[in-house]
Amino acid sequence: MTAQTAFETRSVSARRQNILDYVRDRGGAQIDELAGHFVTSRMTIHRDLQVLSERGVLRRVHGGVTTVPKAFSEGSTTQRSHRAVEAKKAIAALATTFVQDGEIIALDDSTTSRFLAERLTENLALTVVTNSMGTANLFTSNANVNLLLLGGRYNTDFDAFFGTLCEQAAASLRVNTLFLSVAAIRGMTAYHQEQDIIKAKQALMNISDRRILLVDSTKFGVITLNRFSDLTEFDVVITDSGLEKDLEDTLRNAGINLEIAEMPVTRVNRAIIAPEHIP
Repeated sequence: MTAQTAFETRSVSARRQNILDYVRDRGGAQIDELAGHFVTSRMTIHRDLQVLSERGVLRRVHGGVTTVPKAFSEGSTTQRSHRAVEAKKAIAALATTFVQDGEIIALDDSTTSRFLAERLTENLALTVVTNSMGTANLFTSNANVNLLLLGGRYNTDFDAFFGTLCEQAAASLRVNTLFLSVAAIRGMTAYHQEQDIIKAKQALMNISDRRILLVDSTKFGVITLNRFSDLTEFDVVITDSGLEKDLEDTLRNAGINLEIAEMPVTRVNRAIIAPEHIP
């Protein structure tokens, strides 16, 4: 093997790993989206996805690719907690303004809701309903919080409870406000990659007087396997200032009550790829 061939082999392997990481971060992606992001041709992306599909780490769908549920869920709570952190912190800060003293609130299993939980001060007297073990643990030493942890089947990957028992427990309650997140937004529809998680989120939606969606801007324009709900089903949608202006206008024109959380401006260093290294 020549030095040039070895370099090209490493380059292809690195690109495929980056594609896998990108898709796992978002739950799915389109061919054109991947070609644009990785600055390469559609044909190259098709070849890469074919290899990744044959290895069983991604699943081909019409026009794109989605995660294999188990492959996505491995270490998913840890992965998600380190993803889009500044955006999630900004969204959580804005979401706190929707929490009133004495309210009954529900928080789903998402890491964005967990960021919100971290910001809720001990000065607020709240009843908190959640199926997330990690979120519940944040309130165990807070005497002002009446904590209700929904039981069910514990999922170690998501550090939360799901299944029929969880859904039945939720159905026996009523809450003022639900804070919830999803894996992806495509058009006017929210998606998630796991059916059991969708069922738990829907159970919380059904018992809530007010529904607030917390979704960072990186989740817009991508799709995962399973449809969850229309954005019109939420009273408020909170995202961050990374959302494209055209998309913001589209959502507002469609009647979505959109709130934008401002993120601090940071510099981004971009690597320059020499044309001869692009397949």
